[in-house]
Amino acid sequence: MSPPEFDRIDIAILHRLQRNGRLSNVELADEVGLSESACLRRVKGLEAKGVITHYAAQLDEKTIGLPGTVFVRVSLTSQREDHLLTFEEAVRHVPEVMECYLMSGDVDYIVRVVVRDAPDYERIHHTLTNLPGVDRVHSSFALRTVLRRTRLPLGTAG
Repeated sequence: MSPPEFDRIDIAILHRLQRNGRLSNVELADEVGLSESACLRRVKGLEAKGVITHYAAQLDEKTIGLPGTVFVRVSLTSQREDHLLTFEEAVRHVPEVMECYLMSGDVDYIVRVVVRDAPDYERIHHTLTNLPGVDRVHSSFALRTVLRRTRLPLGTAG
């Protein structure tokens, strides 16, 4: 499936909503130079196409007591599709897991976990190692976040 094509107005709308998802339709329409009804139609169309998937508040992990990030490389006992799917379903139920990627290469998954501290991670480590099909986990604590983006590169309009 090829990605949808966007004109400069769509790109401007997406840039602004990525920067501030709380913009009212009135503010957004004014910023992109459309009438309110035309702007709302564009946004609804982008939602219907699955380009805009949801709106969310971004929380500061440190402020809410989860200052640690751990990257966990997970190897399974088998790479059969049913084993992968079983692991994927189980990992969805670990609330501290923020992201999980099926990988090529020497591990099956990379998982990003948020933690309070090392003892908190020990608890989560126990949970992860007991997920179905897990053979090995290798954990690395992030020392500092250098760059973390939430906005996708969309081109120059906006």
